[in-house]
This record gives sequence, structure tokens and C-alpha cells, in this order.
Amino acid sequence: WERKLMSLFLFSSTSEMEPNETFSFRNCTIENFKREFYPITYLIIFVWGALGNGLSIYVFLQTYKKATSVNVFMLNLAISDLLFISTLPFRADYYFRGSNWIFGDLTCRIMSYSLYVNMYTSIYFLTVLSVVRFLATAYPFRLLHVTSIRSAWILCGIIWLFIMASSVMLLKRGSEQKGNLIACLELDPQKINKLLIMNHIALVIGFLVPFFTLSVCYLLIIRVLSKVELPESSLQASHKKAVTTIIITLIIFLLCFLPYHSLRTLHLVTWNVNSCGDRLHKAVVITLALAAANSCLNPFLYYFAGENFKDKLRAVFRKDHLQKAKTKRSFPICVWLKTETRV
Repeated sequence: WERKLMSLFLFSSTSEMEPNETFSFRNCTIENFKREFYPITYLIIFVWGALGNGLSIYVFLQTYKKATSVNVFMLNLAISDLLFISTLPFRADYYFRGSNWIFGDLTCRIMSYSLYVNMYTSIYFLTVLSVVRFLATAYPFRLLHVTSIRSAWILCGIIWLFIMASSVMLLKRGSEQKGNLIACLELDPQKINKLLIMNHIALVIGFLVPFFTLSVCYLLIIRVLSKVELPESSLQASHKKAVTTIIITLIIFLLCFLPYHSLRTLHLVTWNVNSCGDRLHKAVVITLALAAANSCLNPFLYYFAGENFKDKLRAVFRKDHLQKAKTKRSFPICVWLKTETRV
């Protein structure tokens, strides 16, 4: 049973649970909507996400010797986002071509796999971050071993292995010839009942359990802070970051993950091979883009709630600025010396 559960978790579909049932429904306006909506949206997410997460990873690695457990979780979250973001240009090209895949079967398999690995690693890393912040606030001296860097890396490794192993079934189905087009990222109508069961398992384990844990942490941390009286400096140093972490994480859950899981489930429950359902289809398209956009929102979490992230970021820019200034100052001197040498 445990092996079945592992294989079903995150295997929310044999492809992506997008509203693109078969290529026989080209009369649905959803196809035109996807062609107009997905390419520009994915490219915006790609540019912003690549800049935000790339810079965040650079900052984390620059000061890794002084890292904390919180920054270890954030570093892994940023790596997950950057890996997923690298697939977005392929997705944009697919929908720009009218749902025609040109990048080969293996790349098609990786597309769905990367989406769900990123989505659920993000959910779990965000949840663990909130739990660690709560524990550091409620039990600052009792659970130091839990918040150690070594424990953080072990937990990150467990999350990576669990999510990647659970999603491996997504690699079994790739591209498929549909007339003159090659389909990828499509829902298989012949397996709708199986997909519905898998969706419910992924919904509970991949979203509802972490969301419930996050909500409990939020309530408990408010309760702890209401009972503890600390100087303003101490509140800003630790407790304020804990509250900020959980609030930003809740916003990401409510904005990115809750709409997608809700409408994805509704889409599968109400799905009918003879219906077009453009309104629901468009809603699922939009919520899938919102789920992908979590990669753009996570850098705000690093900036406002990361350990010394603001100072590290300023130091990086200050260092680059000083290097440019030295280059500008040294250039005239080099020219002058060259001139004098000639004379």
C-alpha cells in the first residue's frame, strides 16, 4: 500500500490536468484562448522568475558559510523554482504553435514531471519553513537540533527524494501523434476515473495536509506572541520574521495553489467527453498559470523573511558597484601611463 501511495502521490494525471481533453474538440474556443494566454504568461514568469531566483541563489551561495537552517530551505526552494522556470520557454512554444510539440518525446515527459515536482516541493518547503519558524519562536532553546543546518539538509533531501519518486510515473507517458500535430501536456480521456482517484490522493497529501499544517502554525504562533512580552528589538529580530514567513506563505497558498487544486478537482469531477465547458477550461488555464507563478512570488519571501537576506543582497550590489567604480578610476590612469610610456 505504501508503494502504491508513493506512486500515486503527485501523479495527478498521466499528463497535465489541463483542459485540453482531446484534439477532436478544436471547435472549443479554449484552444485559441490557450494559444493567446499561455505563451506571454509563461514568458513573463520565466523572465521574472529567472532574475529573482537566480539572484537569490547567488546571494545564498555567496554567504553559505554563515547560512542558517531557514536559508537552507530557501536555497532549495529557489533551486526548485529555477529548474522549473527553465522549462517554461518550451511550454510557451508548444502553445504558440497551437498545441504542437517539436522537442521530442523525452523532453515532453520532463515537462509534466517538472511541473509537479516544482509544485509539491514548493508546497513542502514552504510548509517546513513555517514549521521551523514556529518552533524557533515557541521553543527557542529546546529544539536547537531540529533547526540545525545538518537537520535542514537531511529534511530537504527527504523531501526531494519523496517528491521525485512519487512523480516518476509522469515520465511514462510522452508525446503522441494526433493527426498533423504532436500532442504533449494533454489529459487522457480514457483514464479519467483513474486520474480522479489519483487527483484526490494528491489533493490530500500534496495540498490539504500542508495547508492544514500551515494554518495551525499561523494560529499557534499568534497565540504564542499574544502571551509573550518582549522588547521591540527582540520582536523585530525573531518573532516578526516568523509572522512574516507564515503570512507570505499563506498568501502564496491562497493565491497560487488553492485555486488550482480546487478547479482541477472540479474539472475532473464534472468532465464529460461530449462537453466543451469553455468557462471552466479557461478558469483551469488561469489557475495553472497562477500555480506556476509561485516561482515569482517566492523571492519576496526571501527578501522579507530570509535570515539577513537584505544585508547580503545590499552587500552583493555594493561589491559590484565598487568593482565598477575601481574599473572606471583605473581606466584613465592606465591610459595616462600608456601615453607617458610612449613619450
